[in-house]
Amino acid sequence: MKPTFQISACCESDRGLARSYNEDSCLVNIEDGYFLVADGMGGEAAGELASAFFRDTVVELFTATPTHRLSDDSLNELILECFQSAHERILSHVDQEPSHKGMGCTAELLVYQNDRIVIGHVGDSRTYRLRNSELVQLTTDHSFVQEQADLGIISQEQVDNHALKNLILRVVGSTEKLEVDMIGSEVMAGDVFLLCTDGLSSLVTKDQIEEILSHELEPEIKAIMLIDQANFNGGTDNITAVLVEFKTP
Repeated sequence: MKPTFQISACCESDRGLARSYNEDSCLVNIEDGYFLVADGMGGEAAGELASAFFRDTVVELFTATPTHRLSDDSLNELILECFQSAHERILSHVDQEPSHKGMGCTAELLVYQNDRIVIGHVGDSRTYRLRNSELVQLTTDHSFVQEQADLGIISQEQVDNHALKNLILRVVGSTEKLEVDMIGSEVMAGDVFLLCTDGLSSLVTKDQIEEILSHELEPEIKAIMLIDQANFNGGTDNITAVLVEFKTP
């Protein structure tokens, strides 16, 4: 059977201009149809370890479970299992290494199957979709300022510059019960999905992202352009971008 789409994807990551190390992780697996970014937090390299735990957990579970045989419900369960298993893995590590208390990560996991994508989302990393030159943010930040905006206390325009913008309400590995947002979407030819950490989305405007993604260039070039723009705009955090493009074969 002829595949519906030709998929191109890449992941690019940069430590930025203000950090001495990179706590982000990313991965693309076109063959098995899954893509992820994770933004680690916690001192003494614990953040780097947390994001790596998430990445490695996803790889292990997807390697053990061929997704092309899964029903939609089973795929959703697998995505949730990835988050929950990584969550428990981090908590178990902290029990053994108390100096790493407070480690965790935000994460995006996008899975493609049967002409649909499903996104698992925790924290303030984001997934965007470019369709017909229009950029839409598919995820909602799990942050204090976004919650305030949703309640109408502050405007959406105030969110990115708010003093408490880095106060995250959901984290993989926190002591709270883990809640995962699940977002589904049909895929159309020409769709471009961007998964990114907040080191990109907090520094590169929506208009700038839209303009860069609209170029007829290879995904790797566009991902590097996004990172360069984030560094040009300050580079205050680690910067990671995963691009997934769907074209007619």
